[in-house]
Amino acid sequence: MQAGIKKPVFIDAFAGCGGLSLGLLKAGWRGLFAIEKDAFAFDTLRTNLTGKVSKCRFDWPDWLPVQPWTIEELMEQHADQLSGLRGHVDLLAGGPPCQGFSSAGRRRTGDPRNVLFERYLDFVELVRPRLVLIENVRGITYDFGAGCDLDDKRNFADELVARLGKMYHVYADTIRCSSFGVPQHRPRFFLVGMLKSEFKRLPSGEDPFAWLRASKVRFLEKRSLGTKVTSRQAIGDLEMARAGVGPSPDTKGYEALLAPRPLSNFQRLMNDGHRGPVSDTRLANHTPRIVERFEKIIAECKASGRLNVQLNREMRERYGIKKMATRVLDPEAPSPTITSMPDDLLHYSEPRTLTVRENARLQTFPDWFVFKGKYTTGGELRARQVPRFTQVANAVPPLIAEMWGEVLLSYAVDQRATIKREVAA
Repeated sequence: MQAGIKKPVFIDAFAGCGGLSLGLLKAGWRGLFAIEKDAFAFDTLRTNLTGKVSKCRFDWPDWLPVQPWTIEELMEQHADQLSGLRGHVDLLAGGPPCQGFSSAGRRRTGDPRNVLFERYLDFVELVRPRLVLIENVRGITYDFGAGCDLDDKRNFADELVARLGKMYHVYADTIRCSSFGVPQHRPRFFLVGMLKSEFKRLPSGEDPFAWLRASKVRFLEKRSLGTKVTSRQAIGDLEMARAGVGPSPDTKGYEALLAPRPLSNFQRLMNDGHRGPVSDTRLANHTPRIVERFEKIIAECKASGRLNVQLNREMRERYGIKKMATRVLDPEAPSPTITSMPDDLLHYSEPRTLTVRENARLQTFPDWFVFKGKYTTGGELRARQVPRFTQVANAVPPLIAEMWGEVLLSYAVDQRATIKREVAA
């Protein structure tokens, strides 16, 4: 940080449990506040990122209660305070809900969660941040298919670029997180906007995506990581035989993994100085019949070279599995994309599904980061609650967020320094 230049400030909208915020804070940004409406997800964010003893925390303003908010409620009840932030916010980060775009589920043009992009743009107009960072699923770049009217076929990524492009220089691309040290084949859409009134259009090779790709090796080497991290390197210390198994500390009648000891550089990075028990290690209560089925599936997938690959129709019918997404992890490769369904992935050597902590490792959350709320939910509550597995799946991997934080911090600091020189002149 240049002398005399204060830490640039960010707000996180649609913050979820705080993966994006955590990465930005670790990169050296000052967090002002975060917006998240779900009580479970906000409780996770509040527990980890607002307490006085938190490793990374927001400088929450006195005028804003530390509680769940919808972006509409916030703009309605605190319009004056938000308007007063114009010119003082360096970055608005956020990943509006993506389920209506996701190729992992049913893509629906009329999904009400898609409308939240409009609210995000309203917030941008109100606060007018110098930089904008948006993350979403790759599905946002796909046109909606036949059978929809013309408006509903629109590509939301193109629409975002066009709408933001009126005020911002916009750069957008899809990156695969497994090429950036995340142990997960996770293609994600990112968009960076730079306010035209304060930034010049950047030439090819100097835009944020070029800097992100150019700096990743240095970033990862500093943390003793390569660009590729495997599932075993991420969660090998959480195997039952290594960590041990005992009664779950937070759920009666369940067992949990006990005491992982880091074995790889990635595991040591995720341990991040944490001492004591690791949270969110509750194991699923599989029946003996399910355990036997999983043992056979794991053995067959290994023998037939189908690790990290969906079970084919013949296997699903033979094992009585209806869902198509079931995969067995390949220990020597990054995992498939983490989803909100805990039974989508089977462990590479143990006949079980993964714990919340193992999913969190694959998403690069440090071991001190504690998740709150229910573990899972179903039925009608699925659309109204964000339990732990879903919080993890929906998050931006903090490691990727930290990389983006360093890249965008350099632009923000340089811009602040330019303004300071111009004022002095």
